[in-house]
Amino acid sequence: MGGRHSSLKSTGKIRSKRNVLKRFERIDILTKTGRWKAGDKVLGIPKTKAIE
Repeated sequence: MGGRHSSLKSTGKIRSKRNVLKRFERIDILTKTGRWKAGDKVLGIPKTKAIE
């Protein structure tokens, strides 16, 4: 598993929708919607809805 906790196993399972996104995932969504651009601060970025 490479250092992951046993409760984080997800291989072979259907990925369920996560409520909390990583910062880079939020930035990707904000970039696609035009609400964030390169050079903006990464701290204090707006909340985003999780994409299914």
